Amino acid sequence: MAGDPLAPQPLRGARALDPRFYTADTMRVLDRDAVFRTTWHLVGHAGQIPEAGDHLVVETALAPVVVLRTVDGTIRAFHNVCRHRAGPLALCDGKGAKALHCKYHGWTYTLDGELRSAPEMTPLREHGLEGTRLHGLEVAVWHDLVFVAEAGAVPFPAYSAGWEGPLRSLSPAGYRFHRRIHYDVACNWKVYCDNYLEGYHVPHIHPGLNALLDYRQYVTEAGDWFSFQHSPLESADGLYGDGDAVYYFLHPNTMLNLLPGRLQVNRVIPLGVDRCRVYFEYYYRPDDSPEGVARREADHAFSHEVQLEDLGICEHVQRGLESGAYEPGVLNPLRENAVHHFHELLRRAYREARAE
Repeated sequence: MAGDPLAPQPLRGARALDPRFYTADTMRVLDRDAVFRTTWHLVGHAGQIPEAGDHLVVETALAPVVVLRTVDGTIRAFHNVCRHRAGPLALCDGKGAKALHCKYHGWTYTLDGELRSAPEMTPLREHGLEGTRLHGLEVAVWHDLVFVAEAGAVPFPAYSAGWEGPLRSLSPAGYRFHRRIHYDVACNWKVYCDNYLEGYHVPHIHPGLNALLDYRQYVTEAGDWFSFQHSPLESADGLYGDGDAVYYFLHPNTMLNLLPGRLQVNRVIPLGVDRCRVYFEYYYRPDDSPEGVARREADHAFSHEVQLEDLGICEHVQRGLESGAYEPGVLNPLRENAVHHFHELLRRAYREARAE
């Protein structure tokens, strides 16, 4: 194809992103600097850290992160990286910590991120360490969901503009964390996101899911920094019952899958140009009745079935992109408008990085 692959494209007649952006060895650094450092990242639910010292250890596309609640009730987030020699401050989620201790050499930080002690290097001022602090991140909370970003990212009110409208009655506020699993996928992270962003493939890849959704009423819309897909849902009472299904995509790599009484979060983390890890985190309304437990198990089984279908097609697509036989195809403006929206945000980020 002739022309600049990063030039803006109108929806009608738009083509998919050039395969080089899924296959080039330089993309991991470019995506980190141009895309992930300028946006927000979901790291958990406020209900997971109700008390002072409660903390989450989260792998993000930015960096390893530790999220915690301080003594005054504030939620703070830091790179999970000691300022000494990059050791981890926490290895797993925990409760009631009084401080953060580097697991490598024992440097200790307060819950507010200030270095308090370093073995055999006290007093700190004699070693030039007075005032040393962990690398902090911006924090925002929306319906109890906790997001972090580097300083200088798009302001959260602008980033989250428009999220409230599609939510309807499906707010995850007050939900309870249930479990986290992950899948490693042999594809670029953007391939997985592309697949999520359209229902065009649902009748062909997901027979079980297609039976629950009304494809004729399947609607996809885009905002500034997000898009959402919506369909009426009909399922057995032992699964979700009837209601709405709303699927949010929060640029660049977070998905919120909202069904009656349940939130499933997907976070897509690059591991290499042709590998990614997808975290699945499940939240539910509190319900420990036998019926509630059975519904959760049915949800997990159904979600796993759908995920295996997605993994297979994404890995096939990655091989196609790497084949040298593919040139970007024309997008379906009705069914792939959110893919176009995602690609336009990426093109803009890559253009800005190129200009710098």
